[in-house]
Amino acid sequence: MSGGNIVTRLITDVTIENGTNKNSFILEGEWRYSQKKLDALISAGEALVISKIPFRPNHIKDGGAPKKMKNLLSIAHYKMATNEDATAESEALFGHEEAFENPKPELLIETLLGAVTDPGDLVLDSFLGSGTTAAVAHKMGRRWIGVELGDHCYTHCKVRLDKVIDGEDPGGITKSVGWKGGGGYRFYELAPTLITKDQWGQPIINSEFNPEMLAEAVCKLEGFTYAPSESEYFIHGKSTERDFIYVTTNYLKAEHLRALGELVGPERSLLVCCRGFDSGVKVPNLTVKKIPKAVLDKCEYGHDDYSLNVSNLPMAAKDPVQDEFDLGM
Repeated sequence: MSGGNIVTRLITDVTIENGTNKNSFILEGEWRYSQKKLDALISAGEALVISKIPFRPNHIKDGGAPKKMKNLLSIAHYKMATNEDATAESEALFGHEEAFENPKPELLIETLLGAVTDPGDLVLDSFLGSGTTAAVAHKMGRRWIGVELGDHCYTHCKVRLDKVIDGEDPGGITKSVGWKGGGGYRFYELAPTLITKDQWGQPIINSEFNPEMLAEAVCKLEGFTYAPSESEYFIHGKSTERDFIYVTTNYLKAEHLRALGELVGPERSLLVCCRGFDSGVKVPNLTVKKIPKAVLDKCEYGHDDYSLNVSNLPMAAKDPVQDEFDLGM
């Protein structure tokens, strides 16, 4: 075989069963290696394996008719975008030095999404990479969710999607779909683990949390809307117009609790989450909980993969009279 001309293209007839129907397709694709590389492998005694890649021919929505993945099965390789095309797209977006390594071509993603989704559908890419899937979904009128842990979430994904929205991304499928820009997205960051362990194995609040982050996290976990008052230091959130929450890492003595009760007044109620408190005193309009017990029951301990949806807000100016009630860690 090494002396002859081995075919450079493989054509295979495949029959795919769909219920009682049988559909035949012609799959056409290039060899992975060039003729020269194949000859070298055969001369070296290497075994060559030709594998069939399974395709799911139909995408069926609830109550809808089957949708043939004809784009995947009938477009020959020479009509599909290549790795070189994808690299050129990335270099156009980020420059030669900052181009993403081995990105996916936009035309390939368009083919996949066009085969199995409709405008308005939700597309999830849990390994967003350079943001190709989100960019293509956006241009195709799909909703999308992208998840990424690397720094390229900032250096590539966000930069790319901003350009898509601003109409400053001329590459990929922009011209073929008539994309002119528009739309938007929300950018979220996962908070660090709220509860960690100290050197003795006891649960403690993570030192990465500043006072505002802690207050917002506890508000969320306790079912309150984070809405710190500009005039009353003890209001960090509310559930109704008369029900509020106060978060502090201080230990609250009996006199502190009584003073809080007077400030809250008889027409309002206050949930107090603190490091500790004198349990012997009862204030009618206060409900007092201890941190971290107040949050341990609602957190998945030992993991940092749940979102508290917190933000690092600027510190409010201190009132010296209220130092004893400061949120300082």
